[in-house]
Amino acid sequence: MSFMTWIDERFPATKVWNEHLAQYYAPKNFNFWYFFGSLAMLVLVNQIVTGIWLAMAYKPDATLAFASVEYIMRDVEWGWLIRYLHSTGASAFFVVVYLHMFRGLMYGSYRKPRELLWIIGMIIYVAMMATAFMGYLLPWGQMSYWGAQVIINLFQAIPVIGDDLSVWIRGDFVISDATLNRFFALHFLLPFILAALVFVHIVALHKVGSNNPDGIEIKKGPKGNRWSDTAPADGIPFHPYYSVKDIAGVIGFLIIFLAIVFFAPEFGGYFLEAPNFEPANPLKTPEHIAPVWYFTPFYAILRAVPSFAGTQVWGVIAMFASIIVLFFLPWLDKSPVKSIRYKGPIFKAMIAMFVLVFIVLGYLGMMPPSPVATLVAQICTILYFVFFLAMPIYSKMDTTKPVPERVTK
Repeated sequence: MSFMTWIDERFPATKVWNEHLAQYYAPKNFNFWYFFGSLAMLVLVNQIVTGIWLAMAYKPDATLAFASVEYIMRDVEWGWLIRYLHSTGASAFFVVVYLHMFRGLMYGSYRKPRELLWIIGMIIYVAMMATAFMGYLLPWGQMSYWGAQVIINLFQAIPVIGDDLSVWIRGDFVISDATLNRFFALHFLLPFILAALVFVHIVALHKVGSNNPDGIEIKKGPKGNRWSDTAPADGIPFHPYYSVKDIAGVIGFLIIFLAIVFFAPEFGGYFLEAPNFEPANPLKTPEHIAPVWYFTPFYAILRAVPSFAGTQVWGVIAMFASIIVLFFLPWLDKSPVKSIRYKGPIFKAMIAMFVLVFIVLGYLGMMPPSPVATLVAQICTILYFVFFLAMPIYSKMDTTKPVPERVTK
C-alpha cells in the first residue's frame, strides 16, 4: 500500500486535489486580470504570518504599545522587515482586491449563476475593512489614535443608539487601553475568519465555475477535450496551466512589492503617515486627520454630505450605503450580456466614469476640506450612486454586440 493510498483511506487528499486543482477545468482564455484572485490569497497568507510574528513582540497596552513597535523596528532581529512586510501588505491587499473587484465589474462575474459568489466576496471585503480598521489603532501613533477617534465618533451620529454604540465599541468613554486591547484581540481573530471566508469563496467558485473575459458559461457548452470526454471543450485543467501562470504573476507582484518594502515602505506617507511616528497624545491633535488611502473614497463621501441640525447622520448613511449598494450589483445590471467586450458605449462610458470618480474621491478624502474640494466631492458622490442606481436603466437600453458561442482568445 502506497503512502497516498493510506492517506486517501482516511482523508480525501487526492479527491480534493483533483476537484479543486488537477481536474478543475477553467476557461482557456484567462488574461492578465485573472492574476489578482491568487495574489489576494498570497497577500492574506503574508498578513497572517507576519501578523503572528509581530504579535509575539507587541504589547497591547496604552503605555507600552508605541514603544513595543519601536522595539520591533530597532531591536528584534529582522523586526523592521516583518513590520514593513505587514504594513505594506495591508495596502497591497487592498490594491489587489480592488483590481480583483474591478475585473468582476468588467466581465460580469457577479451575474447569474455567481450572485452568491459575489456576495461572499463582498463579505470578505467588509471583513477586510474591519480588520484594517482594527489594526490601524495598534501602532498607537498620533494618526492611529486620532484617525480611530474620528471614525468611532461617526457612530455617535446614529439616532437613539449612537452614544451607547460608540462607548461599546471603545469599551470606554474615550479611546483608551480598553479600546487598544479589544482592537488587538479582534485584529488577531479577523484574519482567520477572512481565511475561512476565502475558503467558502473558492468552494462557491468551483461549484458554479470560473467566469471568463467573454462571459460565456463553458459548463453549458460542448463537452470533450484532450484531457476528458466529459470536461468542457473550452476548459483546461487549472493545474498545471494556470498554477504555472499564477507563479509568473506572483513573481511580477513580488518584484514590485519587495521594491516598495525595501526602498519606500512609507510610500510618501500613503502607507505609513508621518504623524504615526509620534506617540499618541490625546492633548495634541494632528494638523490634518485622514484615514489610510483605502478608506478615503468612503471618507470623502461622508464629508461631502452636509450636516443637518448639527448631526452628520446623513453623511454616515451615505458612507455605509456606498458599500452596501455593491451587494446588490447582481440585480442592478439588466444587460443581456455579461462582459464589457460585448456591452455598448453607455456601459463603457459609465464604468470609466466610475473609476475616475472613485480615484478622485480617494484623493479628496486625503486632502483637508475646502469649499472647492467639498463641491467636487459632492458631484463625485452623486455620480458614484448614479453608476449603480441608474444601472437598471442604462444597462437595459445600451446596445450590445452578439456574443460568440465559444470562448475567444
